[in-house]
Amino acid sequence: MSPVELVNLHDIPLGRLLVLAGQRATNRWNKLLADRFGLTNSGMSVLLALHGRGELTHGELALLCFVKPPTLTGIVDTLERSGLVERRRDGADRRAVRLALTLDGAVAAQSLITLIRNPRPLTSVDVDPEKAQVIREFLLEIIASMTDTEAAEVPILHGEESS
Repeated sequence: MSPVELVNLHDIPLGRLLVLAGQRATNRWNKLLADRFGLTNSGMSVLLALHGRGELTHGELALLCFVKPPTLTGIVDTLERSGLVERRRDGADRRAVRLALTLDGAVAAQSLITLIRNPRPLTSVDVDPEKAQVIREFLLEIIASMTDTEAAEVPILHGEESS
């Protein structure tokens, strides 16, 4: 069999197509984040979570960003060096540290939210609102079934703004 015969996308199971589409979208998104904002996808998740919820503890932020606390430490270190996030001592308990956006971090988060909320469809299929809703429900169910947190409650998924 030649390599061309192996790659007939119409014959690939839906789960594999989802993975392939996710990889392609992730690669394009990561390039845009790096080129335009100097961020990784993980860094973006932190900025959006802090923008949506305000100051958070390390553990709260790790949960919202779908990472383990030790992994979050490196992400926050990078964002802190970039001047986007700061660690603040809790006034009530000096041992506790809360994470917060700096002014530059808030500006970057708002720019990301504007970009995420761009109403331009990704494909000719999601131009149709009914089809887009089916796709949305499918993706939200996958996300919710693979996490400990309900997808609708996670600010990084929809760029929710602070109230």
